[in-house]
Amino acid sequence: MSESSSRRTPDPLGARRRWQVALALALLLMVIGLGLLVRNWHAPPAAPQVNHSYAEALEQAHGGKPGAARVLYQQFTRTDLSDIRRAGLLAELVNYPGPQALKILRGDLKRPAPLVQQTAIQAVTAMLPEAQRSLLLGPLLEDPDPSVRFGAVEALLDLSPDDLGLYYGALQEAAQQYEQALNAQVPSASRQLALSRLYINDGAPQKAIEALQVATRLEPDNLEAGLALVLLLDRQGQADRSRQLLAQWLEKHPQSSMAQHALGQWLLRHQQNEYALLALTRAIELEPDNTAYRYDLAVALHDLDQLEAAQRQLEDILKREPADRRARILLIRYWKDAGQLQKVQVLLAELEQLNADDPALQQGL
Repeated sequence: MSESSSRRTPDPLGARRRWQVALALALLLMVIGLGLLVRNWHAPPAAPQVNHSYAEALEQAHGGKPGAARVLYQQFTRTDLSDIRRAGLLAELVNYPGPQALKILRGDLKRPAPLVQQTAIQAVTAMLPEAQRSLLLGPLLEDPDPSVRFGAVEALLDLSPDDLGLYYGALQEAAQQYEQALNAQVPSASRQLALSRLYINDGAPQKAIEALQVATRLEPDNLEAGLALVLLLDRQGQADRSRQLLAQWLEKHPQSSMAQHALGQWLLRHQQNEYALLALTRAIELEPDNTAYRYDLAVALHDLDQLEAAQRQLEDILKREPADRRARILLIRYWKDAGQLQKVQVLLAELEQLNADDPALQQGL
């Protein structure tokens, strides 16, 4: 065989080597492709686009403007919110209940940020009925952070054993821890107020009275502690003592809307309705923007069959606070009871513009 013919003969070893390299490259590309595909399968979904700034969303929610719930919910998808900003959103969430709001609250109650958790506790307390409240807040009775754990205690103290269900024992244990922590600190009016609530929960009203008396000795001008003692004495059947103490606080703080409101509530409990309405009205005159006092006046007026006056108070609340869902829902019920269905439809339409997922709409209020 000549030299030229030997150079034209194919090299079987070289061809096999090239084929193996090509096959290896193909397998490598296939593995890389499969890896990318699997990663895409398991990657979290992209966050929804947020079209409004934090300030815009907060202003829209607080102002009760159309689309407020949607814009507010969008803000919670952000990952760059500070704890204080997230807490600000949670404070507004109270007026926009629904499945999405519930999902947000569940997540924030577990978020390792005490400020966020505490604000979420307050939102749950304001938004949900008692039976549902324990399901969300019960697990926090074992939270490692004392401020969160004791915040859950205060939120659950007023619930009945039936509403607490499986968390009844956990609440009693956490309440004891809270009591020990309060007693271990330097006494103050606020701590004595908290202790009084714990003593009431323990079925020890006399200890609760003594705690509030200590509070007023520590801070003689602490109206909150003084009025809490007035209420507790009245509930314990000591009406004369309660009335005398209330009169002392009113003489001490004649221009206090809080004292006038407490007087109105005391008079309602003792069936002195006309005088009660005067006191509740006076409380609003002293503090016109206090929508909580105005709401209580509306309820009292309605209970005394002064329907139009009650409706006017609720309408005034909505003028001042368009996002106030509690006032809106009550006004819808009052108009419905009065047969004013056209006004009911207007309020329901406004509610739907605010939050299409509002449970009241789903339940056909």
